[in-house]
Amino acid sequence: MKFLRRKSLQRCFRLLVLFCLIVASSAAWACPTCKDGIAENDPTSQAMAAGYFYSILFMMAMPFVIIGTFGSFAYISIRRARETQNLSAERAEG
Repeated sequence: MKFLRRKSLQRCFRLLVLFCLIVASSAAWACPTCKDGIAENDPTSQAMAAGYFYSILFMMAMPFVIIGTFGSFAYISIRRARETQNLSAERAEG
């Protein structure tokens, strides 16, 4: 009985997700500027849409680049400090 209940919950969840995708698909089609720029054959409009596309990619990538840079700097600094500490401990022993 538990198996059937679980299976029906999974079906309801899948139907809910499918319904949300269908409802939101028109809103998530594209930004209006990009959609209009690609629809027109004008090279200026297409270049503007490509510019918006690349600026969005750049803005989305920046948090990861910044966090990665600071994380790498912290990792390297900690590793160097540990190596220095180990060398000092070896010199004290020997």
